[in-house]
Amino acid sequence: MATAGAPRRFCRCACFCSENLYVARYGLHVRFRGEQQLRRDYGPILRSRGCVSPKDFQQLLGELEQEVERRQRLGQESAARKALISSSYHPARPDVYNTLQDEALAPEFLAAAEYSTSPGADLEGLLQRLETVSGAKRIYRLPVLTAPFCQALLQELEHFEQSDMPKGRPNTMNNYGVLLHELGLDEQLVTPLRERFLQPLTALLYPDCGGGWLDSHRAFVVKYAPGQDRELGCHYDNAELTLNVALGKAFTGGALYFGGLFQAPSALARPLEVEHVVGQGILHRGGQLHGARPLGTGERWNLVIWLRASAVRNRLCPMCCRKPDLVDDEGFGDGFTREEPPVVDVCALT
Repeated sequence: MATAGAPRRFCRCACFCSENLYVARYGLHVRFRGEQQLRRDYGPILRSRGCVSPKDFQQLLGELEQEVERRQRLGQESAARKALISSSYHPARPDVYNTLQDEALAPEFLAAAEYSTSPGADLEGLLQRLETVSGAKRIYRLPVLTAPFCQALLQELEHFEQSDMPKGRPNTMNNYGVLLHELGLDEQLVTPLRERFLQPLTALLYPDCGGGWLDSHRAFVVKYAPGQDRELGCHYDNAELTLNVALGKAFTGGALYFGGLFQAPSALARPLEVEHVVGQGILHRGGQLHGARPLGTGERWNLVIWLRASAVRNRLCPMCCRKPDLVDDEGFGDGFTREEPPVVDVCALT
């Protein structure tokens, strides 16, 4: 198990500014090193998806160059937003900023975590305490947050959304939502959730994926609504494991769908669809190809936590599939460290 100690310096891989750039208009993730490389590697598929004229290509080129510049500034700008929010923002629900209490967590989740830390706990016993969505894909579901806590958190998130505070994008594919570390919810909410409750479960469920060595995370809330983001193309997460918890509100549609582990999106034929249930969380491997179907009606807010283990990712960056080229970063960075990792097995990449 990962243990608490002196503060650690986390890093990102230099590939963050060149790999896995999402082009929403063409539903494509690309590697970008310049115009000639883009034409050579993606010309045919871009033309097949509607990028046909010189104007189309130049527009795409400009968008990718802007995205690279945005990523280069990301850590510094995020730290500045966090500092301003900390000094100037007045929460509507100060109680959600208190250290995570058991009362915020579903009884089933508490029971599963308690079992996982008990002497003799094993995978078979844990599986009796949660829902196996897919044994082959190792996707699981269980209640995580109580309805009152989901409502309180949503009230706070909406209050922040309506404020004049600066807001960062949750990730490179979602445009609407909240980065929890900028809002000040990382230390009091997400870190204890990961350390005290999630890691005992993931150590049993995913021992080969670093489930017992989680030492950082990236947590954000995504929002889907009419006139805003409505769906999410298929992708992988920059994480060893992912927890996705539906917070509300009332909505139809928006189901998650899953393919294979590190499956090429173009090969996705018969995905597994999983409906959201408010308060319940879906656990899956970060490399499991997945996406979200279009929202039907209403608003959907989800808490997403990318769970990371430096002992795994220090060997191989999940985004570029190479040994990471480390760059110092703010906060948890992308979960890489310069320390020699302990020896653990990693997920097979095929």
